[in-house]
Amino acid sequence: MEVNDALIQQLATLARLEFNAGEREEIRHDLQRMITFVEKLSELDTANVKPMLFMTADTNILREDVVLPNISREEGLQNAPAHTAEYFSVPKVIKK
Repeated sequence: MEVNDALIQQLATLARLEFNAGEREEIRHDLQRMITFVEKLSELDTANVKPMLFMTADTNILREDVVLPNISREEGLQNAPAHTAEYFSVPKVIKK
C-alpha cells in the first residue's frame, strides 16, 4: 500500500491534526514502515494456529460468598454521637 499526501491529509482530517511539510514527510515515512511491517506479517502461514481468546490461561480466584452474622439497627447506632431512632444524624454541610 502506498502512503501518499491524500491519505495523510485524510488521516489528519479524521484525527483533527495539522502538519507542516517536515512533519508530513516524517509521518509518511512512519506510516509506510508500519504498513510494510503489517504486510510482512501477512506472509506468515497461520493455517494451523488456534485463535487466542485470552492472553493467559489464568483465571480469577474468587472467594465463596458466605453469609455472616449482621448487627441490628440499634447495635449499629449505639456508638453514634448523634442519631435518631433509625438514622445517623450529621451536621448540615450544604448551605442554601
